[in-house]
Amino acid sequence: MAEEDMFRQFKEHSVAEFFKKNRQMLGFSGKVRSLTMIVHEFVTNSLDACEEAGIVPEISVQAEELGEDHYRLTVSDNGPGIPKSHLGKALGQMLAGTKFHRYLQQRGQQGIGASACVMFSYLTTGQPAKAVSCHKGRKVTANISIDFKTNKPNVEALGDEATEERGLMVTAEYKDVRYERSNYGVYEYLRRTALANPHCSITLIEPNKERAVFPRSVEANPKRPFEIKPHPLGITTHDLLEFAKHNKENRKITAFLQNSFSRVSAAKVEELRALTPDVNLDKDPADLDWNEAEKLVKAFQQVKWIAPSMDSLVPIGKEQVEASFRSIFNPEVLVVTERSPKVYRGGIPFMVEAGIAYGGGLVGADKKGEVMRFSNRVPLLFDSGGCAITETVKTLDWGRYDVKNFEDEPIAVLVNLVSVHVPYTSAGKQAISPEDDVMEEIRLAVMEASRGVQRYLSGKRKAHDIATKKKVIGRYVSQLAGDLATLSGEKKDRIEKKLAKIIEDRYSGPEGGDDEEPAGDETGNGKPEAGSDSDGGEGE
Repeated sequence: MAEEDMFRQFKEHSVAEFFKKNRQMLGFSGKVRSLTMIVHEFVTNSLDACEEAGIVPEISVQAEELGEDHYRLTVSDNGPGIPKSHLGKALGQMLAGTKFHRYLQQRGQQGIGASACVMFSYLTTGQPAKAVSCHKGRKVTANISIDFKTNKPNVEALGDEATEERGLMVTAEYKDVRYERSNYGVYEYLRRTALANPHCSITLIEPNKERAVFPRSVEANPKRPFEIKPHPLGITTHDLLEFAKHNKENRKITAFLQNSFSRVSAAKVEELRALTPDVNLDKDPADLDWNEAEKLVKAFQQVKWIAPSMDSLVPIGKEQVEASFRSIFNPEVLVVTERSPKVYRGGIPFMVEAGIAYGGGLVGADKKGEVMRFSNRVPLLFDSGGCAITETVKTLDWGRYDVKNFEDEPIAVLVNLVSVHVPYTSAGKQAISPEDDVMEEIRLAVMEASRGVQRYLSGKRKAHDIATKKKVIGRYVSQLAGDLATLSGEKKDRIEKKLAKIIEDRYSGPEGGDDEEPAGDETGNGKPEAGSDSDGGEGE
């Protein structure tokens, strides 16, 4: 009887109900963070939409204080808007959108962000979000909320009229949030977003009515990444069966493999045929069973494949990273590196760019040893402790690079991970999972930049040592010249000038004297650096 009672409580739940109870998994934890995450989700969607439509983005964010921890937020853009038929799903249904299923470098990935913000508004105020979408000559206005039981949008149509405008505007009220000008607030998030996206113009109207404008410095969108097909080395048995199940065009597995995956040619299919003699590659893909798919996936691992196309990756760019650092810190020394593209999990392309700033505006600053994290041009402000970028940077042996204590030095490290699929640790998209291949590439990028900083610091230290030696020896020149003049009968001032010239010649050469450190690698220890690229690691 007890067992029957237990299973009477058995129920199905939608993904919307799950996130309703676990909103912290979406990043909605803490009042300042929650408001920043809402802005983050809407702004990244606007940037993606504008760029994909070939429109140079103009984004406006307005926060109005309605009461204690109660705000109205309006985010608008000049993008293509959303068609009426998709407006409800785009803003009021979890896991619905244009991003989750595509192998394309985008800021958003899951189809959760915007609908999560609509959900959070409804949870904290009981009010729907108001959306105004101008798409292809029609201006549609609607109130949108989520039916948690079914994960379906509730749409109340308010208007549909002709227009020459374009873009999307979403207005929603939120409680349990707070606006602050802090390192984790909306202002800082938008400032960093503008730095990583120089083609975007962003206007922020703060609750005190102050207007902050982050103007664009580039008049054209960056090169558009193009969509790629999944690579065989990134495919699991289940993935292969799912692709085969949804295949409609190909009647043979041979054609299915060539048309569904990248780098699969007729010659590669023949290699696979030889490795899987008991799998009929000429039958319908829909008839593929688990054992056959498993054998094919194992054969994928034995074939030598060309790496995925890397033209699909678009980094911030070396010049813009430099401009960003100089704008924020005006450092004493700045080194930026951009690694060549690689793959992780066997078939997902990615690349890492890193920059290190030292001294200058960082001297005397409140924050030292700062790690600035980005993914696909999006700033990651939260969850730094569990992020692969933070872990890699903090565990580096900074002593090798003349940085005695990273936490106390005037140093800032920027790392941007670019990929068609960023391995985030959670739906909040604020920390990167510690994938071994990704962490290794981050390590190499940071080490490469660190060596440039180390060369500068080593030269600065040598110059200081030389100046110190000259100063110490110079103290005895007058006394020594006097003693020599007494012994030799020469004039003191003449001897003093000769001694000064000897000291100057001795410590003005490129090495500052032959008793300086022996020539070697950048660490100055006369031997190659363990674990560096020159040790047989990735070439620079």
